[in-house]
Amino acid sequence: MFNPRRALPAGSSVVVIGLGRFGSAMAQELEKSGAEVLAIDASEDVVEANTPQLQHVVRADGTSEAALRQLSVPEFSTAVVAIGGNLAASILTASVLLKIGNIDVWAKASSPEQGRILEQMGIRHVFYPESDMGRRAAHVVAQSFLDYIELGYGFALVATRTPAIMVSRPLKDLGLRKKSGVTVIAVRDADGSWTPAHAETVLGAEDTVLIVGPSNALARLRADAP
Repeated sequence: MFNPRRALPAGSSVVVIGLGRFGSAMAQELEKSGAEVLAIDASEDVVEANTPQLQHVVRADGTSEAALRQLSVPEFSTAVVAIGGNLAASILTASVLLKIGNIDVWAKASSPEQGRILEQMGIRHVFYPESDMGRRAAHVVAQSFLDYIELGYGFALVATRTPAIMVSRPLKDLGLRKKSGVTVIAVRDADGSWTPAHAETVLGAEDTVLIVGPSNALARLRADAP
């Protein structure tokens, strides 16, 4: 799942076009991460609603090359097309961005078909927030994880209650990485304090742990949890 804090370095300049719930949340998160953000939407009402939360919000037609040039969009390093529901507007906006400058373009897709079109246009970064959230929720529900985040390449990060096989034994004695490729990276005790995990860490049954590793190994590990 696309995470602006991981994907973009602090100090980046980013244009976000389309300020629905997804685009608005992304623009706000990018600003918090230190990026210079220009947020654009074609609706005056949407722009007004986002003005209190964002420093630079303007009403403009993202499909208009002239409008984007007037806003100095070619000078930005990254652009995010967050228009998911209007296929034509999404494709036209992406096309204009590819044309006007050396911009790293990211685009939201609401369906595999839309994603394929965007990729065929030459956009390397296509993300599917609704599908990603659906898969994340499915893992949480089916496997009783507290949270589940896909990292890509078959790996995931999960938050979960301590699996039974990890309770009351130092992590160095469990051989988790050698046996299944998973690693406990942090633990939260009953007081709510998070601490990094290390070889001598002993987990309690009521602790919450962050574990990273292959998705299939995490699923098998969860089967042993209480």
